Amino acid sequence: MADTAAQVATAHASVADVRPSHDVKAPPNYDLNEDERETYHGLVLPTEEEKATLRRVAGKMPAACYYLCAVEFAERASYYGCNQVYKNFIRAPLPLDGNGTGAVGSPNSEYTAGALGRGTVVATAMTEAFKFLAYALPVFFGWLADTKYGRFRMICQGVAICGVAHIIMIISAIPSVLQSGNAIGPFAFSLYLLSIGAAQFKPNITPTVMDQSPHKVAHVITDTNGERVIVDPEDSINSVMLWFYLLINVGAMFGIPTTYLARLVGYWAAYLIPTIIYLLLPPLLWYLNPRLIKQPAGGSDLGNVFKVLGDALRHGGITSIGRKGFWDAAKPSVRRAAGSTKEYGYDDDFINDVRRTFQASGIFCFLPIFFINDGALGAAANALTAGMKTDGIPNDLLDNLNPVAIVVCTPLVNHVLYPFLRKKGIKWGPISKMTFGFALCTIGSCVYPILQHYVYKTSPCGYNATTCAEIVAKGEPSLSTVPISLYAIPVILGAIAEIFVNVTAYGIAYSRSPKNMKGLVSSINLFMMAISAAIGLATAPVIQDPYLTWAFAGPTIAGAVMTVIFWFTFKHIDKEEFVINTGFGDMKRDSDQESNAEVGGVVTKGVPLEEKKAATVAELLTIPSGEKK
Repeated sequence: MADTAAQVATAHASVADVRPSHDVKAPPNYDLNEDERETYHGLVLPTEEEKATLRRVAGKMPAACYYLCAVEFAERASYYGCNQVYKNFIRAPLPLDGNGTGAVGSPNSEYTAGALGRGTVVATAMTEAFKFLAYALPVFFGWLADTKYGRFRMICQGVAICGVAHIIMIISAIPSVLQSGNAIGPFAFSLYLLSIGAAQFKPNITPTVMDQSPHKVAHVITDTNGERVIVDPEDSINSVMLWFYLLINVGAMFGIPTTYLARLVGYWAAYLIPTIIYLLLPPLLWYLNPRLIKQPAGGSDLGNVFKVLGDALRHGGITSIGRKGFWDAAKPSVRRAAGSTKEYGYDDDFINDVRRTFQASGIFCFLPIFFINDGALGAAANALTAGMKTDGIPNDLLDNLNPVAIVVCTPLVNHVLYPFLRKKGIKWGPISKMTFGFALCTIGSCVYPILQHYVYKTSPCGYNATTCAEIVAKGEPSLSTVPISLYAIPVILGAIAEIFVNVTAYGIAYSRSPKNMKGLVSSINLFMMAISAAIGLATAPVIQDPYLTWAFAGPTIAGAVMTVIFWFTFKHIDKEEFVINTGFGDMKRDSDQESNAEVGGVVTKGVPLEEKKAATVAELLTIPSGEKK
């Protein structure tokens, strides 16, 4: 595979034009400096010897990246703040000792907060259908953003739709609506409207963050300590995406106050707080609009991908799928050498990107089982905790240890673990990271069936532990003696696993996709969550007593097998160079003016815009990252 040093910017072209899917080597961007070193936009490219010997560091990222992380925080705070209480809202009835708001009568009540009383099966079906839509519809909206509207517009549309959904959800939780027995209608409408808005937002925010990166190629700098290091595009993107994921989970921690609000005040309050946080989004997006690098909708490469796949199958055959040379049969140069006179709308480099895109899709296919083990199948975990000894703690509170653990561990990974590995010259590639995450999650998920076994064993109702409070007489013990604190073990281990799996998957989706398919490939990554939700929907009838032990054990066994297969299938990818399929010519903001353009905080006047960018890019990118020797 060609290394990153062989990539430079190309001019924007329509899908119908013959164009490379990533940047190609062409003057005047490539040159030799006075020391006869190859340069790109003034950046010194590493030699093969330097690639093998110099330490790699993450480069400085522009402020817009972190503002977009704040956008994600506000959206996820509202999303997860509500999502955390859905299952109890749907599953459990209004507490017998409550006041009609869904809250319990006292903090130490053995009842759980609830409202609709539809049971575990319906709770699983509704929440998994919501999750399925939120993660399946992005395939359409990601394609639409690439093809017609652009990513930023789709983000804004999603924000508007979600805002309406949050308001309707508050209305559905007003006490008078709950007590009337008619809350299910407006709640279901708001729930699925929220999934549509989230589906427009989610596949477009991560590529937009990574579009802001000025680090298009690996290049050599001298840091503040006088050490020559390589600024690595992969490490640079990974660093900011770790902050992105951290802020997602800071937002997800809003599930903690909403859980207590639902239990002690009522569901109207639990849905109101996330809506207030959501109001941060419109002004923040308005502020960012002129300051962002926004990739225009240039038409999707999806049509060309199908043409390439068709040629590969036609000339290589189905039996060659997965074998070396399968994609080479579709290269225009190979077809012309074989006598073809067909005009192609793509070049040989595009075939390499299609190959990488299908590899990424294959990697993503292993995610559904991971998602199931990271939180259990459907509402199984919620049912498990409903039968455990809580001592007045809301049964769904400990799920919030997931974002807490991520918030605590992400800075350690970003600023301690990864720099330590880079300093020691250890390249921990994307497949190694994901394999470690899969293994860690599988270890954690082993705890679920063990806990469920002992809950059944010690519950007053035996294999009816989940609904025991509704079976025994009022005032009689209804909970197992297994403490709910043990539930924290799989939650925390799964959370740490997410740092290595989910963040790495963001980079794979962005780097292993053609320039005009980044929204779509990002949505394929998200679609794996939809598949896990579909599995949850299909298995909803068995997510109840007395089958819960195997509802945990089955996916755990599958996860262990999957981890081994994943490593041996994709481990060769760790040896490949990281490729970004956009160049400096794509870095345009609405605020850039011909007479006074700002590039990475460097203002130049009286020079044409493209010359300004070429002149300032070296100065921008050679700012030391701050990573010390």
